[in-house]
Amino acid sequence: MCRSIKTLRLPEGRATDEEIAAAALQYVRKVSGYRAPSQRNSQAFDAAVTEIGRASRRLLEAIERTRNEPGPRASRARA
Repeated sequence: MCRSIKTLRLPEGRATDEEIAAAALQYVRKVSGYRAPSQRNSQAFDAAVTEIGRASRRLLEAIERTRNEPGPRASRARA
């Protein structure tokens, strides 16, 4: 899809609002084909970025860690 969108569900902790907003912006840019929308389309573009950001936050908060995934302590121990 878009290589510049980074994974936000990491064992180190919670994604920041800025990280989620940046990923949402990159996603909407990719889907829409606009780097910066025209004035005529900016309201729809901005609304999509906001909604994708909200959906991303809900997803990240709802996902549960599985048994096979290392927890935050394991990732800190490797560092």
